Amino acid sequence: MRTATIQRETLETQIEIRINLDGQGEAKLETGVPFFEHMLDQIARHGMIDLAIKANGDLHIDDHHTVEDIGITLGQAIAKAVGDKKGITRYGHAYVPLDEALSRVVIDLSGRPGLHFNCNFSREQIGTFETQLVMEFFQGFVNHAQATLHIDNLRGINAHHQAETIFKAFGRALRMALSPDERMAGKMPSTKGSL
Repeated sequence: MRTATIQRETLETQIEIRINLDGQGEAKLETGVPFFEHMLDQIARHGMIDLAIKANGDLHIDDHHTVEDIGITLGQAIAKAVGDKKGITRYGHAYVPLDEALSRVVIDLSGRPGLHFNCNFSREQIGTFETQLVMEFFQGFVNHAQATLHIDNLRGINAHHQAETIFKAFGRALRMALSPDERMAGKMPSTKGSL
């Protein structure tokens, strides 16, 4: 089974993530950031990843360190769980609509970190959650998953819908990239011989 447990502890946050890449899409989330938990649940459900996250962060300051460090830790967990990447599809993409909003996410488990994030949120906050933290989460993720990630919100008026389409599309794209490719069984999906 492709599973991993990662713990990260700093002066700002203490995080534990358990992940099963071949799960049923179940999430157990304790982060102290309710809207973010709603988004993480989208990754688990649409990525068909079992995801357990327990985080204690300096929320008395703001949500920034908690959200960013969960991105870092999730990236580390996926990198560990996927292993040497032999036999995986490697690339994934998805378009997801929600009412008036539409987002596209494309991922390459390339071994090279890169984030291209294009979303002009209609509001700076969704409840108490700062929309700029969406990019911070994905930046932490790509840096530690060693993935190339292109995120484009193509349209949207409601900021909640914009964010939700991004996280749902990310889950779907990640699911595709992590899926075994029967024709690549035992082979590295790269002409370089490693990722």
